[in-house]
Amino acid sequence: MSLVELIAQADERGLAASGLACLDRCVPLLGGDDDVLRPLWASLAEADTWAEWGTRLEQARAKLDAEDPEPAVTDEDQAAVLARRMLDAVPTEPSGDELRAWADACSVAALQVHRFLDHADDAEACVTARREGRTEGMSPLVAAELRRQVVILELLAEHGTGGLRLALDASTEGRRVLRAVVSRRARGRA
Repeated sequence: MSLVELIAQADERGLAASGLACLDRCVPLLGGDDDVLRPLWASLAEADTWAEWGTRLEQARAKLDAEDPEPAVTDEDQAAVLARRMLDAVPTEPSGDELRAWADACSVAALQVHRFLDHADDAEACVTARREGRTEGMSPLVAAELRRQVVILELLAEHGTGGLRLALDASTEGRRVLRAVVSRRARGRA
């Protein structure tokens, strides 16, 4: 099943986790520590998922408070702008439609972030084709991000709330990979 189809079929918790996971993997671009989004992940595991969501979201935004780089000249700048937009677009009082739109936008943005930061050329200029299942000639970093997005949605569809821990683990691994890519690129410029 394609990523687009998985997002279309996901429930509210799955959509929130999918969007949050995409944002979580991009935290290194926002200068955040690895635990900055943990309270939001915890909200997804609670019986009343949305009770503390808005408060926890504002706390995370405050910790990640940074200006967009102006102008976005480098690939890292462009990737950081996309990550900032993901954070800014998190619904404060989520509904199914808002969550679906946000999760979908985060999916596209996260794939684009990985395209910007991958030194290998991705044969397809548009990430839409990747999300629909056309993966020929995909660069390694984008391929790994696409796999993570699919795995997270599959875990949540299969295990519900029980899949949140596994989804968080998959996202954490992706964040480590992206942090290493950003670090390697910074050393290359030095």
